[in-house]
Amino acid sequence: MNIAIFVSGSGTNCENLIKYFADSERVNIALVVSNKSDAQALERAERLGVPAAVTPKADLNDPDVMLPLLKRYDIGFIVLAGWLPLIPNFLIEAYPHKIINIHPALLPKYGGKGMWGHHVHEAVKAAGETETGMTVHWVTPVCDAGEIIAQFRVALSPDDTVEDIAEKEHQLEMIHFPKVVEDVINSL
Repeated sequence: MNIAIFVSGSGTNCENLIKYFADSERVNIALVVSNKSDAQALERAERLGVPAAVTPKADLNDPDVMLPLLKRYDIGFIVLAGWLPLIPNFLIEAYPHKIINIHPALLPKYGGKGMWGHHVHEAVKAAGETETGMTVHWVTPVCDAGEIIAQFRVALSPDDTVEDIAEKEHQLEMIHFPKVVEDVINSL
């Protein structure tokens, strides 16, 4: 199955997924899509030999741009890995139950508009949480509201800084996200 990874930032999860599936007979990372032309993820994809495309907001929201792009690479599944824009409804309809997202918190807490990256970790710290984690969920038209596929937790200490929280959560992503993606695809 050909997969597209949608990413807005540095692309550590993107690189991790590309490397994880490099020798897979079932999964091929066929395309990396970013909404930002300066995303470091694009450099990672190029270095690892994966085609990449930049889709600014106008392109992302245009079915006449996005659907042919995904068709050209025979994309059967989409993984959001640090992707910030909302996925337009036409993509959700074109890929029913075939788009998943990773979120840096234990949803339903700390989800929704504006809750990404350091904003999430700052909110976790401010609330005095004793644990945090990552959530993988199905993408729906409502931000971070899709059915939860998997969650992984890590304990927090009152002394943890926002950076410590971010690092602990990121380590969970590096360990667990590729296997969750693999399990979901194998269940299709």
